Amino acid sequence: MEPVKCIGILTSGGDAPGMNAAIRAITRAAIYNGFKVKGIYRGYEGLINNEIKDFTTENVSNIIQRGGTILKTARSEEFRTPEGRKKAYENMRSHGINALVVIGGDGSLTGARAFAEEYDIPCIGLPGTIDNDLYGTDTTIGYDTAMNTIVECVDKIRDTATSHDRIFFVEVMGRDAGFLAQNSAIAAGAEAAIIPEDQTDVDQLEEFISRGCRKTKNSSIVIVSESKKDGGAMHYAERVKKEYPQYDVRVTILGHLQRGGSPSAADRILASRLGVASIDAILEGQRNVMMGIQNDQVVYVPFTKAIKNDKPINRDLIRVVDILSI
Repeated sequence: MEPVKCIGILTSGGDAPGMNAAIRAITRAAIYNGFKVKGIYRGYEGLINNEIKDFTTENVSNIIQRGGTILKTARSEEFRTPEGRKKAYENMRSHGINALVVIGGDGSLTGARAFAEEYDIPCIGLPGTIDNDLYGTDTTIGYDTAMNTIVECVDKIRDTATSHDRIFFVEVMGRDAGFLAQNSAIAAGAEAAIIPEDQTDVDQLEEFISRGCRKTKNSSIVIVSESKKDGGAMHYAERVKKEYPQYDVRVTILGHLQRGGSPSAADRILASRLGVASIDAILEGQRNVMMGIQNDQVVYVPFTKAIKNDKPINRDLIRVVDILSI
């Protein structure tokens, strides 16, 4: 295997606050260790279209506090094909890149794994997603900031909910994972969280109505994980209108608001630590691993585990919301 001399960095999939802090850390740690660095714009799509530039320490000055990603991001259908990956590999080789650091979520790491297997390139992943749904890391880059954004919004919604004696269903992101909904419900003092992991035989709405709308409560906030399966907050609001017409119901879908904003201190520190660790991993000859954090220690998680294993939600948190909503 050829020695690594030049490292390519890309961000892929949905953006997350803290990605810029990660780009900065990877770039500077690489240069510190004598590597050349290339920034790849627009994720795997940019690798296919040859959007690759030399990166120096100046390229990453003054970006740690910025949300989004200076490298831009995109989803790439073409990269899913062997022809697309071949084109990406040829562009990489022409720029002298012989290791790749990919910042993104589940889909991004799946792409990195396929690429690494086909072309024998050392690929290191950083967990960049607000959903916090990657196995093997206690938290992902962007999650803390997104949760703070949700809590700030819910605090404001509660003011109007209280003024009007209303039930507010607030829909948050998370795809098939309820981490954002569950923890922001605790932090914002919500009456309930409706999450995919709790979809047992128990009707979560009925349970909330019987438990949450007590005489002591004039208003209620329910945080709902977005869900293609059951339609998210709108679905539950429609049900309340039909089944419990006595309640005044409103829906707020926070949407892409959650992905923006300046990263929190926690996200900046996490991104910086994992960025430096990704270069340590390359120096150690690691490949096909995601950098994670467990019990405040940096760990290497094989791509296969990070992608295939479902990250379990802490069931105690569901109990905490139930107890504190009386």
